[in-house]
Amino acid sequence: MSGTREQFGSRLGFILAAAGSAVGIGNLVGFPVGAAKNGGGAFLLMYAIFVFAICLPVMMAEMSVGRHAKKDPLGAYSALTDNSPKWKIAGWLSIITPFMIAVFYLVITVWIFGYLYYAVSGDLAMLAEPETFGNFINSPVIFAYMAAVLAIMYLILQGGVKEGIEKAAKLLMPALFVMLVLLVIFVLTRDNAMAGVSFYLVPDFSKINASVINGALSQAFFSLSLGMGIMITYGSYIDNQSDIPNSAKLVALTDTAVAFTAGLMILPAIFSFNPDTNPAELSESSIGMIFSFLPKIFLALQTSIGFVGASVVASIFFLLVFFAAITSLVSIFEVPVAALMDEKDYSRRKSLVVLGVLLIVFAALCALSFGFVPFLTEFTNYADAPKSFFDLVYDVFYDTILPLNGLLICIFVMYRWKRHNFNQALQVGAPSYKGSWVERYVDISVGTFIPLILAVIFINTVALKYFGVSLIG
Repeated sequence: MSGTREQFGSRLGFILAAAGSAVGIGNLVGFPVGAAKNGGGAFLLMYAIFVFAICLPVMMAEMSVGRHAKKDPLGAYSALTDNSPKWKIAGWLSIITPFMIAVFYLVITVWIFGYLYYAVSGDLAMLAEPETFGNFINSPVIFAYMAAVLAIMYLILQGGVKEGIEKAAKLLMPALFVMLVLLVIFVLTRDNAMAGVSFYLVPDFSKINASVINGALSQAFFSLSLGMGIMITYGSYIDNQSDIPNSAKLVALTDTAVAFTAGLMILPAIFSFNPDTNPAELSESSIGMIFSFLPKIFLALQTSIGFVGASVVASIFFLLVFFAAITSLVSIFEVPVAALMDEKDYSRRKSLVVLGVLLIVFAALCALSFGFVPFLTEFTNYADAPKSFFDLVYDVFYDTILPLNGLLICIFVMYRWKRHNFNQALQVGAPSYKGSWVERYVDISVGTFIPLILAVIFINTVALKYFGVSLIG
């Protein structure tokens, strides 16, 4: 798109928008349960180490590439390599991946929006019934909710970077934090809540093994929206006065704080309303926790705080998760939108319409693959198990390609763009970065062990997902 490139209006706006892309369903539900099932405090410690030792340098690499090139991921790879065909493949992966992730994330966001509607209407008994979720996701009504979610997305993205994404982030992210804190305060006042806090925070190092370590690293990498092209795209919207190293630290701190605080909400709630909970039996799936397990807890609340009180708590929870989902969805979808604007010189409105139509088509296919259409429900088969169209999209573009994209950005900044250019780009707007221990660490880590770790994750994911063989114990 010709003309001056859009920019965030403030550093706070950029940080909240970037944090909004990172804070999602996995932070609010998946992370606390993963911690509970994998050593509690020990898992938290490993997660924090991986966020700052491995994920932060990768985030800085993505942001610096975006700001230096002032392009979307495809344009950035092309501009910094003189249109190298090989690196264009990496650019295309960074565009296609977030689009396909937006496909399944839209479906999950639609489910959350539907449950939010039911919670506000006070139908907690229906939500707690075991068959409700299966019936709901195979009901035509989800397409009405999909239209509503798409309308919200469109209104935010049509406003552009400053008037749309930044304004939404400044409204939704503080609201999300406030609701999260309110729910934590409420939960911690319940009977037996401290048992959940103890289980969550006290380390059980006996549970630590290679699989748990891999899980903590994967959770850290995925939760910060790395490998999706988001940080490259958002980096292209910041000016040269911005301090990328410090901004990246604040985004990582915000994301980690939300995940940690969410644990203080989920685990004490579970232990409070079901003192006999066996953490080993908790669902590893965020989907299972949100739509099957937690509604039962909200229904049980009626005995202590009444129907209205329970409905209010349930409504706040689903609104909280919806805000987290919509901020992530907007950020994810902005990547292909920015690419179409840059590469085809389309207006923002035209880009949204073209990509929106494709998004609706693929999201509809995913939504219909839970039994509604048999062909889509048993779309393919790998690792000796039938897989739906939704499963295929999730496994390929979320679980598999994200670590590959992270590996490629590390190789790119150190060996194709060259490390001295990378270091100089990070020094722009951050004069204290030059010669600091952070610079030395980033220089060493991005050029050596971080790409090696990401390569191991990628290879193990391929072996496990598609062949049923884990290369890590």
